[in-house]
Amino acid sequence: MRPPDFDDAFCDRLAELFRWRRDVRHFRSEPVPRHVLEELVALAALSPSVGFSQPWRFVRVADAARRNAVIASFERANAEALAGYEGTDAAKYATLKLAGLREAPAHLAVFCDTATPRGKGLGRATMPETLAYSAANAVYTLWLAARARGIGVGWVSILEPGVVSRTLDVPGTWNLIAYLCIGYPVAEADSPELERAQWESRDPDSTTLHER
Repeated sequence: MRPPDFDDAFCDRLAELFRWRRDVRHFRSEPVPRHVLEELVALAALSPSVGFSQPWRFVRVADAARRNAVIASFERANAEALAGYEGTDAAKYATLKLAGLREAPAHLAVFCDTATPRGKGLGRATMPETLAYSAANAVYTLWLAARARGIGVGWVSILEPGVVSRTLDVPGTWNLIAYLCIGYPVAEADSPELERAQWESRDPDSTTLHER
């Protein structure tokens, strides 16, 4: 089978997609159709996985009571995180919008099924964490696919994983990888919000190719 020709124009557009992928916190109220979410999940499932284990599990959180329990978990974890900062960092942290849980029309929890028999353990005897890395790969694939469709994604990590797992009533072998807010952004930007808020700047070491 002849592979597609990914020409220079395609590569330029792909680089543009990477630059414009943002962690979105501000969402419009219009819903994301279920069939669009299903399409994004199907594309995410094309991600690479260790031993072809495909350990990702996606849960659409539609129930209002479950969403409210997740929001309460965020508020507790966020208050605890704030208490860990002092001085100007604490003041700046308090101004940051770190989740769009109330505004986002869609919530999607992503888990790693640590008990999956698929892959037969191939590739993870010495690095079992690669199973979770595989699920994280799927998150990023979904993120890019969403951005290409004008849909924003916000990854909320300030949560209590055990509370989220119990709230969503998932199997005990499913470990929380990401909780995603999904919707159409209020505004677009080609730079991270935390960079614009001067919380952190670009690290030159992050783009350095080291050699040994």
